[in-house]
Amino acid sequence: MKILYISPENTVNTLSMWKLAHEEKGNKCEFITLFNSRNNFDPGICLNLPLVYSKYWYMYGRHKYYQIFRGGLGDYKEKDGYPPVWSPSNRFEKTFFHFRDWLWSFYVEPAINQNNLFDYDIYHFEWGLEFYRDCRFVEKLKKLNKPISCTYHGQDLRTRGVLKPLNDLSKLNITSELDLFSKHPNLDYMFLPYDTKQFSFDIKINDPIRICHAPTNRYYKGSETIIPICNRLAKEKEIEFILIENKSFNEAQEIKKSCDILIDQVHNRGGWGYGMNSVEALSMGLCCVTELIPEYIDFIPDNPFINVDSKSLFDVLSELVTNKEKIIEYKQKGYEWVEQYHNYNNTSNVLYKYYEDLGWL
Repeated sequence: MKILYISPENTVNTLSMWKLAHEEKGNKCEFITLFNSRNNFDPGICLNLPLVYSKYWYMYGRHKYYQIFRGGLGDYKEKDGYPPVWSPSNRFEKTFFHFRDWLWSFYVEPAINQNNLFDYDIYHFEWGLEFYRDCRFVEKLKKLNKPISCTYHGQDLRTRGVLKPLNDLSKLNITSELDLFSKHPNLDYMFLPYDTKQFSFDIKINDPIRICHAPTNRYYKGSETIIPICNRLAKEKEIEFILIENKSFNEAQEIKKSCDILIDQVHNRGGWGYGMNSVEALSMGLCCVTELIPEYIDFIPDNPFINVDSKSLFDVLSELVTNKEKIIEYKQKGYEWVEQYHNYNNTSNVLYKYYEDLGWL
């Protein structure tokens, strides 16, 4: 088979993992991105389209724009609907996306022809997006009776909504975010794929114990709660707190790998529980602390996380740093758990079972 992924960017390198997984099953896989990843992951076939970026200034400007039209939460305000459906919210947005589709066509259409993009057997649309907001590409796939799948990662469904023509054609909708099941009537769950073998497990603990927090978005991670608590802990206990921000991906990985405990998030503003940040940390052999709501605990009852909330975080950490045996226990448990659920070979087996159930194999 030939499988194609279309995505704005290779955000946390999952596209590379899927390509590897499909190829190890004897199939061809390519991915095409609209712009380069901020972490410089392999962009695949990159179109380098204008008027779209993941740079801080662009995201900040978009948030400020949405604050005008959506209120104080701006880009963080969740959209109503089951599923929520995207549409331009005003004449300016309608004109902007119409113009952008026209402009992008001068990049997209040559890429379609040069790379034979209609010659694939299965199409995955990451973030529930295709090249155009008017969905003209998937309308052509419809005429060719091509299998179509969408993957939703969080804010795409929470704050933007589905593109209706694409949603109507998608027979397989995937997410690794459990809270999105309340946003869409037809979702299947899949753990994030990761190369869990790339790090060797080290049971030793630093002296002093090193605790890190690595937010890509402080609001979503509840950093305004986590940072003061960890600073207080560093004053009262013999521990080192490391805030990992504004580093290259490789630098951040090296720092994280040198730590003993990762605090992922509290408040559950950007999804429930954990994401790739914790997957990486568990693969490195770190003990991971995060907030899990009861629904998530029921869904993954064998999870390796130390569960906290904003009120219990200080006390839990205070007890944890005095109990090295418990840290070692959770390091070991996490390393084994992430291999079982997140290794890309295991996640691809789940995906191919979905293919089989849909008659795509």
